[in-house]
Amino acid sequence: MRILHTSDWHIGKHIGRFDRAAEFRDALDEVRAIAEAESIDLVIVSGDLWDRSTPPTDALGVGVQALLDLADAGRRTVVAIAGNHDSGELFEVLAPLVAPMGVHLVGRIKRPDEGGVLHLDTSGGRAAVACVPFLREGRVVDFMADTGKWYGEYKDRLSGIFSAMGDALALEASEAVTVLVAHATVNGAVVRGREYGRGERELHMGDTYTIDPAGLPPGPQYIAMGHIHAPQRVPGSPAPAEYAGSLLPLDFGEAGEEKRIVIIDVAPGVAARVSSRALETPKRTPLLRAGGTWEELLARRDEFADAYLDLTVTTVGPDPALAALAASTFPHLVRVRADYPRATARATGRAGRTWDELYGEFHERDHGEPPSEAVRAAFAELHEEVVDATA
Repeated sequence: MRILHTSDWHIGKHIGRFDRAAEFRDALDEVRAIAEAESIDLVIVSGDLWDRSTPPTDALGVGVQALLDLADAGRRTVVAIAGNHDSGELFEVLAPLVAPMGVHLVGRIKRPDEGGVLHLDTSGGRAAVACVPFLREGRVVDFMADTGKWYGEYKDRLSGIFSAMGDALALEASEAVTVLVAHATVNGAVVRGREYGRGERELHMGDTYTIDPAGLPPGPQYIAMGHIHAPQRVPGSPAPAEYAGSLLPLDFGEAGEEKRIVIIDVAPGVAARVSSRALETPKRTPLLRAGGTWEELLARRDEFADAYLDLTVTTVGPDPALAALAASTFPHLVRVRADYPRATARATGRAGRTWDELYGEFHERDHGEPPSEAVRAAFAELHEEVVDATA
């Protein structure tokens, strides 16, 4: 059996004021072409198909059509789970509508014997796919309480769910290919470029929302992970596991990152062979960060003509006209900021302290205790959005 693993499409995501719908369609067409050329039997999409839980109708249509195109009227089998950006309820509503065409959507965590493990007859043979959509902090999963594996800590709950799924897959191992698909953060995974902003939602990237590699089950022949946008092998996993990575570079923290899909060749009881295919970018607009004086940046105008831009302009002081001037000069400008001594001091807050430190002090003064990791992450995400809104 040949399996194609892709993830984190984030259809509908803009960069600044720019709509990237054509780029998403182009990249999804490429994934479909690879599935055809490589004779893929099963496609796995490990979450965050859309960028918002209530996607605009055009983005919703692009995503559903992409799933149907990958299934190719039932010639291939497609499994997709909900990520933290998705609406699990939307997945469950769409599921019976697309299942007859070979697309299986799982929006919420279920008992293994009540839809948590899908038993599929693909063109390459039988497959058992255990599905673990994104688990939000505080979400109760009754079947874990029944088994006595429901603990207070997020990672313990998620480990219990993975353990139950692993046990269920073990029963299928002699006759079916076994795959676990999940949307979660494994400790040790690399998130590069976070200082520049990335597409992963910071609120769901703190210590609260993680699991240790030892919490992954050892039995599945392949573990298809989503949530981390940097393509990589899952560190310390007891079974072959990969983050396929995002479909496009979604923010400047992903600028220059090579995107890919993962291909798995496997048969029941046989070790999986894992490889990847880089996604080409001929029709996609690159993301560039650049800095210098206005004259230096203007001299590179031709170089910047076909790129989304994040510019830092060295100035002697505040320049209220800078944003309008840069926007009229560079057609794909996403954001621009002036770099001068007072601006640097303002960016780090009072007395050179970071905004995170200042917020922690404010929260402790008003609430009598430091903010939690999740609250700090929410503040950081909001602060980044406010800073970026200048463009």
